[in-house]
Amino acid sequence: MDRLWTDFVNSDYHDWRGGDRSEDRLGKKEWQQRFLDEWEMSAPVPASPEDERTLRNFRNELQLLAIRLSAGDSLMDKDLEWLNAMMSEGQVTRRLNSEIDEGLKLSLIPVWAHWQQVVAEVAADFANTLVKGGGGRIRICDNSDCRWIFYDDTRSRTQKYCDDKMCGNLMKVRRFRAKKKVDPQKE
Repeated sequence: MDRLWTDFVNSDYHDWRGGDRSEDRLGKKEWQQRFLDEWEMSAPVPASPEDERTLRNFRNELQLLAIRLSAGDSLMDKDLEWLNAMMSEGQVTRRLNSEIDEGLKLSLIPVWAHWQQVVAEVAADFANTLVKGGGGRIRICDNSDCRWIFYDDTRSRTQKYCDDKMCGNLMKVRRFRAKKKVDPQKE
């Protein structure tokens, strides 16, 4: 299941099949528009060069934090301060709505439609992930070519790959072929 923050950090794409192709999708107009549409946010597209630098710096810091947490490190005070600073950039108003199927629902409506608001929403989603599940469920795909960051929401907390059908299957085939290469007599 994709989350807002994982979709954002994984804009730094690496070819999971082992090719040399990688790309920073964050600066692409098409990626920006898809991201905003999918997560129902608004900001000017394309992002200005200054906004792009801010987004890239934020993504890089968030990636490093996620990698540290996936390795078992604890959240430090400086991490909390940084996340709080990122979240403070976005202002929201609260609105109570009556949904026919769901009853009452409290919504947070962004005050501004700019990239700082997007950063605040991504930071808040990451913070919410930490509150609900802790950093111990943040994972880096075991396929070293992939580097995808994901949240392990399995009951057993043993998910190794971002996607069992893509990276999981690829790694299974690689292990099988490596085994055959070592001992070609076995079938």
